[in-house]
Amino acid sequence: MNHRKARFWEVDFVRGVALCMMILYHLVFNLYYFGDHGIDANEGVWLILGRSTAILFVTIVGISLSLSYARVKDRISSRDLILKYLKRGSIIFGIGMGITLVTYLFLQGEGYVVFGVLHLIGLSVMISVPLLRYKYMNLIVGCIAILSGSFIRSLGSGSRWLLWLGIRPHGFHSVDYFPLLPWFGLVTLGIFIGKYFYPDYERRLKIPDHEGKLVESISTLGRNTLVVYLVHQPIIIAGLFLLGLIDIPIL
Repeated sequence: MNHRKARFWEVDFVRGVALCMMILYHLVFNLYYFGDHGIDANEGVWLILGRSTAILFVTIVGISLSLSYARVKDRISSRDLILKYLKRGSIIFGIGMGITLVTYLFLQGEGYVVFGVLHLIGLSVMISVPLLRYKYMNLIVGCIAILSGSFIRSLGSGSRWLLWLGIRPHGFHSVDYFPLLPWFGLVTLGIFIGKYFYPDYERRLKIPDHEGKLVESISTLGRNTLVVYLVHQPIIIAGLFLLGLIDIPIL
């Protein structure tokens, strides 16, 4: 096996599981947000599902960054490597800005996405470049970012320009909000996990090859994360609307 080209099926599988969890949560969230079914997506098991999904999803971003870096670090120059991640992060952040515009129009300015998960991932990809060469530094940065996020959340601000950092105005509401602090901490912890368990793009643990169509199907989802993320919400919302289960104000 050419270890520079092969993918680790278990990483794709876990990413696919996170996507399935996200789809389920968004199904429930749409019923809660647009319908009247006695469901509260912000309480109980649904809150746990939503938070667990976000934590898993963002952490895997860091693991994937670590694997990507290990695969290309010896094949391209430092300049090209930096440009590679700046370009990738800019594209993801740009898509996030597109979602900001769509949700602002779709939700009529109420709770629209100001700094959502794609904004977070895009910015994280760009600013994590100096950390990709290190292992334990990411563990330290991750712990500091998470602890800082807990403190920053207690700060109030009248300005929306600091929302990206985690300082929010009183009464702020968004359907998708992932500020840099504390969430960047999970990205860097993911980088640490990737470097620890996959040093130099080699498995540290012995994991058998997978078998079965279910595992392959979920892994395929995990290999197409961005596409699935972009299309799943419109499909869910359209399906629920056609079934008469939700009412969309803009329509």
